[in-house]
Amino acid sequence: MGESPDLCSLGWKNDEEVNLSSENQPLVSMLLPVRNEQAYIADCLRSIFTQDYPKKLLEIFIADGNSTDQTLSIIEALSSETEIPITVLNNPDGIVPTGLNILIPLAKGEVIIRVDGHCIVAPNYVSKCVRHLQEDGVDGVGGAMQTVGEDFVSKVIALAMSSTFGVGDSAFRTENGLTKLADTVPFPAYTRKIIENVGLYDEELVRNQDDEYNYRIREAGGKILLADDVRSTYYSRGSLAKLWKQYFQYGYWKVRVLQKHPRQMSLRQFVPPVFVLSIFVSMLLALIVPWGWILLAMIVGLYSIVNLGVSISIAAKQGWKQLRLLPAAFAIIHTSYGLGFLVGLFKFANRWKDKTGKVPEWINDIPHTSSYR
Repeated sequence: MGESPDLCSLGWKNDEEVNLSSENQPLVSMLLPVRNEQAYIADCLRSIFTQDYPKKLLEIFIADGNSTDQTLSIIEALSSETEIPITVLNNPDGIVPTGLNILIPLAKGEVIIRVDGHCIVAPNYVSKCVRHLQEDGVDGVGGAMQTVGEDFVSKVIALAMSSTFGVGDSAFRTENGLTKLADTVPFPAYTRKIIENVGLYDEELVRNQDDEYNYRIREAGGKILLADDVRSTYYSRGSLAKLWKQYFQYGYWKVRVLQKHPRQMSLRQFVPPVFVLSIFVSMLLALIVPWGWILLAMIVGLYSIVNLGVSISIAAKQGWKQLRLLPAAFAIIHTSYGLGFLVGLFKFANRWKDKTGKVPEWINDIPHTSSYR
């Protein structure tokens, strides 16, 4: 991406500054686990550079997961644009939880914010988060996430990921104008106190690590706030194949979260695997009894009608050309998540008593560090 997006076009007002007295402004650590983010890392970092929060009270830590593109050179080049110190570390395992676990022990801030290289945060993101943490008696805060795309396919995927039909009652994806306590939020700001209480991320979870971590916070008595005035933008996957892989992994790793924390699962998360399982069962029945074909036709037919109806209602508002791919995007989200969950049930069938996870102790001796100031 060459130029940073117009923040006003994203619905953000640059003049919405938060006035915090100097004695109430804590040091804030921004943590970014990244891998092959050359298309987005510049916009992400510049959105941090332009925060209305004092630059002397910000620090940036980046864990690079063996990027094979220009991510690292872009970060180095951008370091001259800001007075905020940037520290880059190697994340040999290349996954988000290990990257965060490398960075957290090095963070010196009283507030720690976890950001993706795939996102942009509003200019007042940090100050709004700090204010909510200070004034609302919560331990974590995040806000509504606007999912966007850069071309036709990714824009359709973004529409599907922002729809209740696509992702259920995921409040931070589908609700605006609402501030409430939530189960989980994107790109959260945490108090150092709650992180020290809960510990590090579970490194077993390639996906769903945020859901699991926020559940541990709530189990420890912590509160997580979804705040309407905390805004971010997330770039969706650029192809249907990447969307399939993303949601297959969500479903697959959700099984391990379920095994460790059974109460963490919501009803909506069981719907896709039940749907996929019903298709498999009806296909098997169709090989045995004639009415199996009728059952299969009813299941697929009913889903197709609902899918098409929702797609038409969205296309009527967003543009009729979206109808060419929107039903397919919905079907991929539902079937890939459901299939991933069923595969996870099979893969982890003997681990229902294994609730330990892979949460390491804090380690401060981290090699392969580059600092830019």
